Amino acid sequence: MNRAIRSYLVFLVLLIVLVTDQSLAQQQDSSAFKPHGNLWGLAFGDYVYKVNADTAGAGLGRGGNQYSKMPAGSHFYQFRRIYLGYNYDINPRVSAEVLLASEDDFTQGSIGNQTSPGDVLQDNKLAPFLKLANVRIKSVFPGTDVVLGEMLTPAFPLLTEVTWGYRSLERTAADMRKVNSYDQGIALQGKYMNGKLGFNAMVGNGTAAKPVTNPFPMFYGDVWVKIWKDRIIVDLYQDYQKIDWDVIDTINGFHHDRNMTKFFVAYSVPKFTVGIEAFRTTLLGDIKASTKTPKTDYLTTIATTISMYARGRVYKDVLGFVARYDIYNPGQNIKEITDNTRIIAYNALSSNWDPTTKEKLLILGLDYTPYPNLHIIPNFYMNTYQCTLPKKDYFLNPKGSGVIGADDVLRVTVYFIFGKKDAVRF
Repeated sequence: MNRAIRSYLVFLVLLIVLVTDQSLAQQQDSSAFKPHGNLWGLAFGDYVYKVNADTAGAGLGRGGNQYSKMPAGSHFYQFRRIYLGYNYDINPRVSAEVLLASEDDFTQGSIGNQTSPGDVLQDNKLAPFLKLANVRIKSVFPGTDVVLGEMLTPAFPLLTEVTWGYRSLERTAADMRKVNSYDQGIALQGKYMNGKLGFNAMVGNGTAAKPVTNPFPMFYGDVWVKIWKDRIIVDLYQDYQKIDWDVIDTINGFHHDRNMTKFFVAYSVPKFTVGIEAFRTTLLGDIKASTKTPKTDYLTTIATTISMYARGRVYKDVLGFVARYDIYNPGQNIKEITDNTRIIAYNALSSNWDPTTKEKLLILGLDYTPYPNLHIIPNFYMNTYQCTLPKKDYFLNPKGSGVIGADDVLRVTVYFIFGKKDAVRF
C-alpha cells in the first residue's frame, strides 16, 4: 500500500477514535452544560511621522519593516491590525474558534513610493481574511489537547509574543523574520504540573492561510517551563521545512531546506518583565554559486537574531514603559562565501525568506491607559541597515558594501480590545 494512503488511513482512524471518545465523555459529564460563545475583537494603529528615511538604499530591497520605502516627512494614520473573532464551546471538552483579520504591516506598503499595500481589495480598501478556524478536543491524553484546522503555531504567538506584550508596537523578532504565526494542520498542545511545564507540536502546510504550493509539510515544536513561582519562563523552539528537494539540479543532488532553532527566556512579575529571544535560521543550499571549475555549488547561509526588551508599570495601571533592542545578521557565515577564491558568481534562491542587510531595531515608548481596554502609546521607532558585503555583490546591493541607512519614526499607537479581558499582552 502506498505510504501516503497508509498515512491518510491512520489519520482518519485516529480522528474517528478521538471524536468518538469525546462523544462518550460528553454523555457522562455534560448533563448541565449549555453550548455558548463569545464575540471579541481588537484593533491597533498609529499616527506616524517619519523623521528620517533610509536614503542609503540598504533597506529598500527585500526585508526591512513596515516603514521601508516611505520618504522622510511622511505623516498619516493607519490601522495595522483589526481582529473580529468568535470562540464557541460545543461541549465541556470540545471548542472552536474563528478569527477574521485585516492586517497591513506595510512590508513595502502603499505609502509614498511603496508598491504593495498588504491585505487590501482591488480598490485598495482594507480586506479581511480568515486567519483562524479550528476545533480543539481537550484532554485527549492527560493534560494534552488536539487542535485541527487553521491555528496559531508554536513559533511565537502561544508564549513568546504574549510575554513580549507589545504586538501593537512591533512583531516579535521571529515574526519579523517571517516564521509562520498561524498555519493549517494538526497539533498537540500539552500543559502539566499546574501549567508550569508544557509542549506544543504541530505539522502544518507551511503556507499560513494561503493554498498549498509546496508538497513538503512544515514541522513546528517547542518545550517550555516556568520556575521560581512562575517568574522565570524558558522556551526552546525548533522548526523544519523542505523548500526544494532534487528539483533544480539532480546531478549534483540539490537539497534546499530551512530550519530555525530559537531560545527564549524571560523574568516576569506583575509590574515588570524583561526578556531575551535569540535564534539561528539555517537555509541549506540557499546560494547557487558558479566556480572556476566550472561547477555549480549550493551553499548554506546562516542568519542570527537576538532581541532584548523590558516593560513595566510606572504608575499603577495607568502609565507604563516599554523598551526593545534587536540585532539581526542575515550573513553569519558570509565570509566563508565571499572569501572563497573558487567562487566567481552567486545568487540567492530564496532571499524572500529573510532580509539581506544587517539590521538593528530600537523601540522606546510610554503606555498611557486612561480607561481599561484602551492604550495610547507614544513611541520612537528606529531601524538601521548595514550591507553584509565585504567585497562581492551578495544578494542585491547597488550601493556597495558597508552602506548604513536608517528609518526613524515618531508614532502615537492606539490599541483597544473588546470582549476579552484587557491585555496589552495579546
